[in-house]
Formats: sequence, structure tokens, C-alpha cells
Amino acid sequence: MMQKQMNPPLRALAPHEWTSELREWEQQLSAAPYRSYLYSYPHKTAYRELNPPYPLQQLWEQEQLDSYFLYMHIPFCGARCGFCNLFTLPDKRLDVHKQYVDALERQAMQWAPIMAGSPFSRFAIGGGTPTLLEPEQLNRLFVIAQDIMGLDVQTSSISVETSPETVTEERMEILKHWGVDRVSMGIQSFIEQESKAIYRPQNPDLARQALVMLNQYDFPLLNVDLIYGLPGQTIDSWLYSLEQALEFEPGEIFLYPLYVRENTILKPGHTGLEHDIRMELYEAAREKLEQAGYIQYSMRRFARPFHSTKTLLPYSCQEEGMVGMGCGARSYTRNVHYASHYGVTTAATRSIIADYVAAERYDTADYGFVLNEQERRRRFVLKALLHREGLQQLDYYERFGSWLLDDLPDLKQLIWTGLAEWIPTVVPTNALVLATQAEPVRSISEHPTTLRLTPRGMALSDSIGDWLISPDVYALMEGYEGV
Repeated sequence: MMQKQMNPPLRALAPHEWTSELREWEQQLSAAPYRSYLYSYPHKTAYRELNPPYPLQQLWEQEQLDSYFLYMHIPFCGARCGFCNLFTLPDKRLDVHKQYVDALERQAMQWAPIMAGSPFSRFAIGGGTPTLLEPEQLNRLFVIAQDIMGLDVQTSSISVETSPETVTEERMEILKHWGVDRVSMGIQSFIEQESKAIYRPQNPDLARQALVMLNQYDFPLLNVDLIYGLPGQTIDSWLYSLEQALEFEPGEIFLYPLYVRENTILKPGHTGLEHDIRMELYEAAREKLEQAGYIQYSMRRFARPFHSTKTLLPYSCQEEGMVGMGCGARSYTRNVHYASHYGVTTAATRSIIADYVAAERYDTADYGFVLNEQERRRRFVLKALLHREGLQQLDYYERFGSWLLDDLPDLKQLIWTGLAEWIPTVVPTNALVLATQAEPVRSISEHPTTLRLTPRGMALSDSIGDWLISPDVYALMEGYEGV
């Protein structure tokens, strides 16, 4: 993260005009392009005890959104992959699964009155591997969502994560019955030796069989996850895995660089990444996917155009109004993010799950992060800027009543270094009127409408996201003691 703030005069700089500091800043971003995966902000390692705890009724009655996102977390999987730092436990015991779903149902009974009258536009079941559950327990999750939480499956987009070994006819029949729109399967590699290197024993033929079955059930959107930078991987072997996935014509493909951390099974310095070719692999895959008709929506997500057959309720990309149920799930209100405690080690995860299952009450938030005005601004910027849609200036102004570059002038550096650019966008007349009435002295032409990452900026999303973390949040993340 950049420590020294640099704000040269706002003007277009040619490369030869760069200051040495600006050039050094750009080189720092490029030198460590995969320093962190910031899929939410603030990151979970910035969460701490909330003392006193917040009553959930008090938190949610302040939200005034048109619709919400319901998420259920199933923290069980068949085996723990070497790269995984998610909240999940390798545990196949059926009684453990049933006790967990029982607890989730109790939680839903307490949360339903709090969320009464709040429609859900999205519903996702993630993990772990939700389809590791036996069919009876898997079906219960949908019953809980509909009969207790009030989910309308006809107006909400529904997504479920799965894995090759858990794709069975009985489970897929359940997903089809409940109108699941998107099924996401992590394959990571179609080369057995590469899978073994990340402690993921997987027969490539089993992955192919699972994809065949998923296509037979004709879910509206099939997503496949692949990982680049695996031990022993080459450009040829990486493109082979990508080509294998493309044969099944998934509507969406997520490409993840291999991340390793101290609390994962794979440790830094023992993966072959000392000869790091991840950027070469990424660029080769991006070119291949563009040729195949996929559009890049983020550093990781590539998809073909998709239109749901449902009449879906609207939902903001800012992911406010996320109702996270189950141990390990996070919930987002505008001002407070909260969750159960977080752990990575088997002992810590097992203990946290046991506490969740044994709990009698689930109606307070006692662990999380309270966002002040500055953190809300950063979150808004991060959630928009790292995606294809980009960050619309007038959206920012409408939310915060101030202009983007006045609040975060360091964003200019992205433009000067060619990592972002202004994109003219058609703006509704009423939005222009409101903006010019609010600040009649300033011309709206001073505020180009959308700030969007260039292809090179998109490739450096991880390092740009890391740079945008506030010093206060960064200090909390560095002070986190993982267990």
C-alpha cells in the first residue's frame, strides 16, 4: 500500500512527464499484482468484537432498500484444498450436517420477524460445498428460505455452489425443482497432477461427467472456476484446462490466480511461484476467452450475455442489504458489517461451528466492523471501480453529496498511469439537473461520468484494491491474529 500521498496538479501527463515518485508508485503496483483478493470491503480480517453488541432489529429497521440479498453458508466440504482460507471444514458426517441445518433453521425463525416485509432479489447458497449435504438436508435449505424467510423463488435469482463429486441426479433434481438459475462448480484444473499439487484429489473424468450432467439439466447459467499459477503449471497446460472447460460452453468462467497464505496448507515459497508466470497465464486466458465471445466483467469474471427468464427484483452492486445466515456468513447493512468469528485452522473452525450449533439466540451482532463516512465512500468506490461497469461520478455524488476526486484525489494517479480512464456515458437529464442545481457554480462537464479501469488496470485489480484500503483498515488487517 502506498504510504506517501501524491497529488500533482490535475492535467494529462505524458509518460515522459511522470514524476519519479509516480513512476515508482506504478511499478509497486505492477511488482505485486496478486497481493490480496479484496472481494469485500472492509476485509473480514478487519472485523473485531462489537461491544456492546448491536440488536439486529435496531440495525435492519434503519435499512430502506427495495430488495435484499439472502445468503446461506454451509461450512463443510469433502477435503480442504491447499489454497483455501475460506471458513470451511472437511467433515462428511451426516449427523453433523443435520445439526447444523437445525441451527440454521432456528436462526431463520429469529431473523424472519426482523426481515418481515423485505423482499429478496437474490438467494445464494455457498460454502464449503452445499451439495455435500444429503438431499433431504439440501432441500431443507430452500424450505427454510421460502417458508420461514419469505423468499419468492419466482422473483429472485438463485445461485448454488457445487463440486464434481457431489453432482448427482437426486441433488440436481432438487436444484431444478426450486428454480436455481446459476450453478457454480470449482474444477480448478483438468490435469490430475496439478490438482494433486494443491491437495485436491480429483479425477478429470469425474469433472467432465459432472459438467455433462449439469448441461443435461439445462440450468440457465453454468459457472466454472479455474485457477492459474498452480505448481508445475505451464501456459500450455493452463490453456488445455481452459479449452476443456470451454467444450461444455459454460455461460460464465471465473479465473482465479493461486493465492497462498501462512494459514493455508500450501505455504509461500513452496509453490513454484518464485518463478511467477501468473500474469502471462492471465493474459493468455483473457485473449482465449475474448476470442470465444466472453466479455470480461472483472479481473476474474468472464461471461457471455445472459438474460434471466424470471422477472427479477433490482439489487445494487454495492451489496448492501446482504442477510448472511449460517456460521461464517457475513451480513452487510449500510453502516455495520457483521459475522460469526472467523477461523482458518481445523481446530478453530470446528470450535466456531460448535458454538453456532449450540447457541440459543442469533439476534445480535457481536463481531464485525462499523463503517464511518470515509469507509463508506471507499467501499462504494471499490465495489464499482473493480468491475467493468466502472464508477459513475453522478452515482457517487447522489450518494454522498460531494465529487469523487475532491474526496479521493489519489484516484488521479490511476488516470495518469493509464490504469483507468474517463468514459463518457449518457446520463439521465434529471440527474444532471439535480447535480447542477446543487452546485450551480461548477459545470457538470468538469465531472466526466464514469471512471473505468483499462485492460491493464483490470489486470492489476488486486494491487489497486489493496492500495485503496484505508490506513485504519489496513492496520486492523495487519494486526489480525489468524487461528
